[in-house]
Amino acid sequence: MQERWVKSVEKKKSKGIKNRDNMGWLFIAPFLIVFLTFSIYPVLRTLYLSFTDYSGFNEPTWTGLTNYKRVFTDKLLWEAFGNTIKIWGINIVLQLGIAFLLTIVFSDIKYKMRGLSVFRALFYLPNLIACTSVAFLFKTLLDWKFGSVNQILTGLGLTDAPVDWLGTPVLLRTVVGVIGAWMWFGNSFIMLMAGVQGINGDYFEAAAIDGAGRWTIFGKITLPLLRPIMLYVAITSLIGGLQIFDIPYLVSLGNQKMTRSVNTAVMHLYNMAFKNRQIGYAGAIAFILFFIIAICSIGIYFAMYAKKEDE
Repeated sequence: MQERWVKSVEKKKSKGIKNRDNMGWLFIAPFLIVFLTFSIYPVLRTLYLSFTDYSGFNEPTWTGLTNYKRVFTDKLLWEAFGNTIKIWGINIVLQLGIAFLLTIVFSDIKYKMRGLSVFRALFYLPNLIACTSVAFLFKTLLDWKFGSVNQILTGLGLTDAPVDWLGTPVLLRTVVGVIGAWMWFGNSFIMLMAGVQGINGDYFEAAAIDGAGRWTIFGKITLPLLRPIMLYVAITSLIGGLQIFDIPYLVSLGNQKMTRSVNTAVMHLYNMAFKNRQIGYAGAIAFILFFIIAICSIGIYFAMYAKKEDE
C-alpha cells in the first residue's frame, strides 16, 4: 500500500511539473503566431512565387527556373546593382570614417572629452528623422535655382554658376551616399563607443604610462578588441546598404531623367513587382539579392576571423 501511495504521489508530481512546463507555450504563443504569420509565411510564399509567372491577378503557373535565368540576363538589374554598390561605397567610407574618428576623439584618455551622452544624442538624431523629411530637406537645400547651398557657394565666390546637384548622375549618387552617411554615422559611433567602454581601462592606462601615443593605443589596443563590434557594424551596414531604397527613390521622385542614375536593386525590384506587375520575377530578384548579401556577409566574417587567427 505504501509503495502504491508513493508511486501515485510521484506520478502526480511529475504530471504537475509537465503541466507547469507546458504553460510556457502559452506565453510564447502570441509571438510565434505573429512571427510565423508575418515573417516566415511571406518568405516561403515569395520563394514559391519566384518559380511562377504570378502577376497579382492570375493563378500562379509553375515556370521553374525561368525567372532566375532572367535575373542573370537583366541588364537593368545589374546596372541598378552597380548603382547600389557606388552609393553604398560612398556611404560606408564616410559613415565608418566619421564614426572611427569620433571614437578616437571620445576614447582618448589624455583629453577625456566630456558630454559624451549629449553628443551621442545629437549624432543619433538624424537617424530618428523620417526619410521623407530628410529627402525633402536635401532636395530643398540642393535645389539648382533656389537651394541654400548654391546661394552660399555663389555668394562666397566658390562657384561661378549654380551646381546642378540633383541633375548630374555622379553628383546625385554622391548626394544620396552622403545623406545615408549623415543619417547612420551616429548609430555606428554609438556601437563603436559601446565596444570601447566595454574594454578594460587598465589597458589604456598601462599604455599611457609606457608613453604610447593615441594612434598607437588605438591601433594596438582599441582596434583589435573592437573586432566583434566592427564585424557587427560592417555586416549590418552591408545589409542596409544593399537594400537601400527610400532615400534614392524620394530624392529622384519627380525627376524621371535622373531616376535611372540612382536606380538601386531594391528600386528595380519594386518597379517589377508593383509597376510592371511581374511579382514572380520580383521574388526571384529578392532571393538573388538575399544570396548576394549572405555570401558577402560570410566573406566579411571569415576575412576578419582569418585575420584574427593569423595574429
